[in-house]
Amino acid sequence: MYIKAGDTVAVIAGRDQFVTDKKGNKTRKTGRVLRVYTKTDRVLVEGVNIIKKHQRPTQANDKGGIIEKEAPIHVSNVAIIDPKTGKPTRVGFHEVEGKKVRYAKKSGESLDK
Repeated sequence: MYIKAGDTVAVIAGRDQFVTDKKGNKTRKTGRVLRVYTKTDRVLVEGVNIIKKHQRPTQANDKGGIIEKEAPIHVSNVAIIDPKTGKPTRVGFHEVEGKKVRYAKKSGESLDK
């Protein structure tokens, strides 16, 4: 999998793909990857794919009620943001000093520090 926790990604497919501002301009939703689920090929992105969950009262949550939380999204529906251009890009791999390092295909910028 090309995406790691902490990467900034843009949603490139699905119902949560665009956000519209007050002027009516559409921009892609972006967020930081919180967690990667390798077995199911899904990622948890901050502020994307928000669901409403009905929570019953527990010791941790006395009131219960309806809470909003992020749900995992398939990894094929997100693309890493290029650090140089700020646009979605594909990921390639270089061999640097015997280590496999990810880089952005659009600008050639390294994604791993």
